[in-house]
Amino acid sequence: MNQQISTPIPNFTAQLSATPRGARLARLLATEQLRTWGFPLDPAELIVAELAANAATHGRVAGRDFRLTLYAVADTLRIEVTDTRGDRLPRTGRPDSDADSGRGLLLVEALADRWGTAPGRTPRKTVWAEVALPPRRGNPCCGPRGALSQRTTREKAPQKSDGPRPGVAIPIEGLTT
Repeated sequence: MNQQISTPIPNFTAQLSATPRGARLARLLATEQLRTWGFPLDPAELIVAELAANAATHGRVAGRDFRLTLYAVADTLRIEVTDTRGDRLPRTGRPDSDADSGRGLLLVEALADRWGTAPGRTPRKTVWAEVALPPRRGNPCCGPRGALSQRTTREKAPQKSDGPRPGVAIPIEGLTT
């Protein structure tokens, strides 16, 4: 016999303009939603900011919006940003040391437990990231980690090595360690 879960899965979706203002609004809305759910803001807030900025910069098509989706299953928060540039898949690589941009996905890779892309209906694509949530007592969603990624078949997360992860040091004027 099938048992039904009586508690809905926390989820949030917003359609936003593919502009810098829309990207900022995505971060603010995500932050407020995470607070409402009682979830930690770090690192999800930064991941949303980077993925939304990429959608507004690289996934922008005049007159078309991007979509932010957040939901939690088991102890995993999934962040999805869908834009209308399915022909432009995200590229990860090391930017030149003097480049002004190109580090966003390196940051997402460093902060997320898993991330990847999923094709959508033409012309869309979704860039997603998953982060572990701390266990919450009485949460009927709690289950094995990575439950979201294990159930998807079209998505492929980048392979991570067992060695140290690459990082980019960004010097900040006036700051010493």
